Amino acid sequence: MARIKGITVILIDKVMEGRDDFGHPIYRDVEIEVENVLVAPTSSADNVINQLNLTGRKGTYTLGIPKGDTHTWEGREVRFFGRRWKTVGLPMEGIDHLIPLDWNKKVMVERYE
Repeated sequence: MARIKGITVILIDKVMEGRDDFGHPIYRDVEIEVENVLVAPTSSADNVINQLNLTGRKGTYTLGIPKGDTHTWEGREVRFFGRRWKTVGLPMEGIDHLIPLDWNKKVMVERYE
């Protein structure tokens, strides 16, 4: 029996490393490898109802985030398939023990250059 397995994606997180002369925070990008992320094309229904009407942005893929992941996915850059993507909207999260597989959160991404 085949087991479902996701891919490793690179999540670009922002880490504050100090402040400038005006007191504004200075951030640097940190690459985090997140393993076992499902990647699926976003359905038209999800785009029209959820994101296109709310944000005016259209998601291309939906990422299934593994249970136990504590990273921030809102407004982040993600790299996979040799391309850069940006998350769209808020991640949706389910209750761990009510979901039978390894993923309990999903977030949409759009092409980002």
